[in-house]
Amino acid sequence: MAAKNSRKSVWRRALNHQSPSPETEPEPGPSSPASADTPEPGSVVQAVLYQDGIRVSSPATLAETYRELREKPAGMAWIGLARPTESELLSLAAEFDLHPLAVEDAMEAHQRPKLERYGETLFVVLRAARYLDAPEEVDFGELHVFVGPDFVITVRHGAAPDLSAVRRRMEESPDLLKLGPEAVLYAILDAVVDGYVPVVSGVQNDIDEIETEVFGGDPEVSRRIYELSREMVEFQRATRPLVGMLHGLMAGFAKYGTDEELQRYLRDVADHVTHTSERVDGFRQALTEILTVNTTLVTQQQNAEMRALAEAGFEQNEEIKKISSWAAILFAPTLVGTIYGMNFEHMPELHWVFGYPFAIGLMGIVCVSLYVIFKRRDWL
Repeated sequence: MAAKNSRKSVWRRALNHQSPSPETEPEPGPSSPASADTPEPGSVVQAVLYQDGIRVSSPATLAETYRELREKPAGMAWIGLARPTESELLSLAAEFDLHPLAVEDAMEAHQRPKLERYGETLFVVLRAARYLDAPEEVDFGELHVFVGPDFVITVRHGAAPDLSAVRRRMEESPDLLKLGPEAVLYAILDAVVDGYVPVVSGVQNDIDEIETEVFGGDPEVSRRIYELSREMVEFQRATRPLVGMLHGLMAGFAKYGTDEELQRYLRDVADHVTHTSERVDGFRQALTEILTVNTTLVTQQQNAEMRALAEAGFEQNEEIKKISSWAAILFAPTLVGTIYGMNFEHMPELHWVFGYPFAIGLMGIVCVSLYVIFKRRDWL
């Protein structure tokens, strides 16, 4: 009790000028303004107190949670929040002596997965993921976890993960829950990593479909490859740091006297996340190779289309040559016949006996000459 009542720090004293201490603040009445300890509707998902692995109470407000935890020296508080307000986080920081940098990260969100220790408090940032079947895409959420000697605070930004299932699982295993806040942390880690399994399965199905579309000549497949590649980059950012984080926790087993059961639990989680990280790396490599193959196929298709256009143009050019050649051949007799068909009185050789044979012969000579010339040039 003395340790709990002495949770005072520079951070808490700095906050006291913003909001009254939870120890001395009166309960707000129906007409009084809400204090920093009073959450906005929907921010505090659930606050529960446990003792020896058994749920003993479910306070309705943060102020009640603080008071009941002080009255139960051997108890543990598990507070879950979803997109909390700044006043709620400041209240929690003042009560549980949370580090300002960790609180600032929890306020801003959009953090990379990491594990930091501030005195007796662990601050963990996790990136959860879930696969959405309808749009066939991966949705990412962010979870911040504060783990202290007698409390666990989860701050969720996004729909994933479903911590209510984790809470039910832990409450069904009181022997595990009575191991304290570390057990809750490992259960949360396990839930986040288990949530990656359906995502991996969904992405594998997407890649199989993309391969079929690539060889089927789907013009929209390039966009789908690009979008899935972007999601895999985000997935890598969620899983890769988690491998190092878990190995860091395992390295502190001896120093912090972690229970042997929890050690086995954490090693299993580490194995799963390592396997998932390797799968994600494989997906990125596969998508890169598929994109290369798709680019090659598109290039080949474009070359084939250009070749077909060139062949069509060549054939059209040959036809134009033939038409032009015959037009030129037929033009000569037409010209001669046209001139001598004008019926003028005074024309050269109009009354010549050999005028007609000469005209016919001239037409024939010109036509044959043009035919021979075009034939030698392969126009005919």
